[in-house]
Amino acid sequence: MGAQGVVLAALGAHAKPGSGLEGAAYLLLLHAVAVLAGGVLIERGPLWRPALVAATGGWATGAVLFSGTIAMQAFTGHRPFPLAAPTGGTILIAAWLALCVAALIGGRQE
Repeated sequence: MGAQGVVLAALGAHAKPGSGLEGAAYLLLLHAVAVLAGGVLIERGPLWRPALVAATGGWATGAVLFSGTIAMQAFTGHRPFPLAAPTGGTILIAAWLALCVAALIGGRQE
């Protein structure tokens, strides 16, 4: 995800300015860090593991779906399926809410 973000940032700055690729790159880079942190917390953190696993998977899935849709549309003019980007965004929102649940419940349950 991090490498994809850097590539999209470069393409957005040089090959396709104004196409939305910069925003897609930002989302990928931000969520690449979130996925890495989630992986560490799953193994060592004090948060509720099931919700944290859901959050981490949601960040990866949502970011790739959202950013991939923007990239596909910028380069081909097509989307993978109708409402693909909003679906990815909704998954990202749900993933961040899952992190809140993981923090609220904490390590009290497994």
